[in-house]
Amino acid sequence: MRIFTVLFSLLISLNLAADPAVVTEFIKTDQFGYRPGDIKIAVIANPVVGFNSAESFAPGDTYEVRRAADDVTVYSGSPTAHNGGEVHEQSGDEVWWFDFSEVNTPGEYYVFDAENAVGSYNFRIEESVYAEVMRQAVRVFYYQRCGSEKTEAHGGAWHDAACHTQDTECRPVTNPDNAAAARDLSGGWHDAGDYNKYTNFAYAPVHALLFAYESNPAAFTDDYNLPASGNNIPDILDELIYELDWLQKMQNPDGSLLMKVSVTGFQADSPPSADAAERYYGEAAASATATGASVFAHSYSVLKDFPDLSAYADHLLERAEDAWAWLQENPALSTYDNSGFSSANPEDSAEEQAEKRTGAAMLLYRATGAQSYRDYADANYTDIRPIAWDYWYPFQPTIQDIALCYADFLPASSAVRADILESFTFSTTGNNPSMFPAYQNQTDAYRAFLADNDYVWGSNMWLSVQGNMYSSMNRLGLNMTDSTAFKNAALGYVHRLHGINPLTKVMLTHADGFGADNFCNEMYHAWFDDNTIYDNAETSATGPAPGFVTGGVNPYFAPDPAYGGTISPPQNQPVLKSYKDWNSTWPENSWEITEPAIYYQAAYIQLLAPFTQQAADMPVSVTEAAAEDLFSLRISPNPATQTLLMKAEGEENLEEVRIALYDSRGVAVLRSNFSVGGRYFQTALTVGDLPRGIYFVRTETAAGSLVRRVILQ
Repeated sequence: MRIFTVLFSLLISLNLAADPAVVTEFIKTDQFGYRPGDIKIAVIANPVVGFNSAESFAPGDTYEVRRAADDVTVYSGSPTAHNGGEVHEQSGDEVWWFDFSEVNTPGEYYVFDAENAVGSYNFRIEESVYAEVMRQAVRVFYYQRCGSEKTEAHGGAWHDAACHTQDTECRPVTNPDNAAAARDLSGGWHDAGDYNKYTNFAYAPVHALLFAYESNPAAFTDDYNLPASGNNIPDILDELIYELDWLQKMQNPDGSLLMKVSVTGFQADSPPSADAAERYYGEAAASATATGASVFAHSYSVLKDFPDLSAYADHLLERAEDAWAWLQENPALSTYDNSGFSSANPEDSAEEQAEKRTGAAMLLYRATGAQSYRDYADANYTDIRPIAWDYWYPFQPTIQDIALCYADFLPASSAVRADILESFTFSTTGNNPSMFPAYQNQTDAYRAFLADNDYVWGSNMWLSVQGNMYSSMNRLGLNMTDSTAFKNAALGYVHRLHGINPLTKVMLTHADGFGADNFCNEMYHAWFDDNTIYDNAETSATGPAPGFVTGGVNPYFAPDPAYGGTISPPQNQPVLKSYKDWNSTWPENSWEITEPAIYYQAAYIQLLAPFTQQAADMPVSVTEAAAEDLFSLRISPNPATQTLLMKAEGEENLEEVRIALYDSRGVAVLRSNFSVGGRYFQTALTVGDLPRGIYFVRTETAAGSLVRRVILQ
């Protein structure tokens, strides 16, 4: 079982905690866990409608929270029927809630139904419970890198040679024989489950990652085992820089930006380095140029605060102003027609293009303080749809976040500031019944409401965005009377994606290595394709790389007509059961359900950021059992380069000592066993020859076992 959520692949090898005798998926908890002071509500379900309706579950009257290490009950109570026991239409389930928020002692637990003798999956309670989840979620962008070798040291089982080296000589799709027009457009992130790269599709994820960092810089550290780890820049920003470097390559000398780099059809191969299909670029367009002006300006405001990045940030600001100048000289909106490509047309609507320009002006004013940018923003902000409609909702996340950022930057006396914040507050708390009113009314039995019509392709992104909106209310201090309720509402979406859903499924791939038991085994992705060694986390050699957010439930899914039938699930199900864990390609078209995308990933990271505290910020007393049962342990230096010095003291003789050092994959790379004739020991581990990265030291004595995270750099 899990000892410590950040251990990767140690559940079986360490086996120090006990599961309940029988685990049932009808008792649903956040499988990663909870922070001590946060609300904790298990959801219990009896399926009435849907693919699992042949099963049934009648919860007992007594529910317990049990400590996983020794099965001791630390809390008991009774579940409460949701909505008087009525079937919840979106899920087809009868639902009960079991509130165990009073349990706040750090440790590993499970919820137990005493009468039925079944329990939930294990979960942890600790302040840093989401630290490793965040680490894995950010690392996904490393796996999405184009043109960069993924080494075994950094990528583990998902290593690969540099892919798409043909992008260094990329030609225009409209004139592929023109060698003189060839451009080096290597780098950047693959957009989704394909290997294409789009300027406009980078708009949402770049901004979301920047806003995630700004919302809680302490959530992000420099030790994610990425190529730039240890350079004193948080790794999330290093990954952003990798994308920003590519976006700069997409900018022409006149300031305009190219639209895309793509194959002409749907060619792909696995792994990415095997994909030799020719790739081309799409011409420059006003929409892509507005994207450049916006993301370059925002990136400048974040990166300029790092001394080692000040020159780079200044260059980004120059790029942003060059793009803005081009837009002023070319005010017409673009109508890019995607000629030559079968892949997605990334052109924005007229409304989106106008909003991008207004947003770029807002961010350029923040970056420069120049009055011309503020004049433009103030003259046009009432035309962005959230303000024009006085209606804020998940489907316009980026311009909404930019408008809130602009309002927060303006003086308190500004009428524009007041107008934006009042509109956001009014919509979130009042005129959008799917927002805070739905939380207050306990509309959703699974505690993270989206309207039926909002569960569309990519619904996990829209869940994340709606949760982000509640966090924004608190971050901006807009309704302090209900601040706890807004926090709890936002956490509902975190818990939804972490297993509190009708599927009892964590909506991230291969999450067993960082704390979950039931997760996405497959996803539609050209690298992790059907019938490859990356196909399935349970049945193939490696499964997909960890931490990818999949698309989510989609009641509008249908296979291609060539399939000649239905696939149920996801078809013919209640809304929240419209999901299938599979990755078959045409004509089954699983991409409408399980394909990941960089914008889904970034929205989830933004959702998780306010609730993430790094383990490095916590006292070193994070243990596998009660602190009084263990011994004190000091490890120094940490980070280390050559040697780890370990000192321990126990209340009784420590006798035999067993030490193991595990890498991030859970592989023991060093062991040391010795005898101690008293209450103290001191020993040194030589680590200078090991690859740099994150490791875990497990120290076991007669007094108990401890796990510590250490960094080698």
